[in-house]
Amino acid sequence: MSAEQIQIEVAYAIPQRQQIIPLRVAAGTTVAEAIEQSNIKHYFPDIDLEQQKVGIWSKAVKLDQELREGDRIEIYRPLIADPKAVRRRRADQAKDEGRADPVTGGRRRRRAEADENEG
Repeated sequence: MSAEQIQIEVAYAIPQRQQIIPLRVAAGTTVAEAIEQSNIKHYFPDIDLEQQKVGIWSKAVKLDQELREGDRIEIYRPLIADPKAVRRRRADQAKDEGRADPVTGGRRRRRAEADENEG
């Protein structure tokens, strides 16, 4: 009698391409085991699970997490820029260019729109 099998996917993407590998694995298989079984490193040899985070359906998980039917493992690329720093820089630029309120950082409303909304 064979062990129960579940259907999962392993996904990874770079700006130029993505790979989603459907896979049947034994119930109780971990994220790390499924990634190894998927052979996704054949397509992306630079994947380093010591450095990169993984998730299931956009929720971060550990490599020893057991999989369930329908799970999609996602291997995340390292960030090249801190998202908070990018937003802060963009907001500062908008303030400097006069597109944002210098105090709140929010969008400037046209005077007519502001008067209309207040009255």
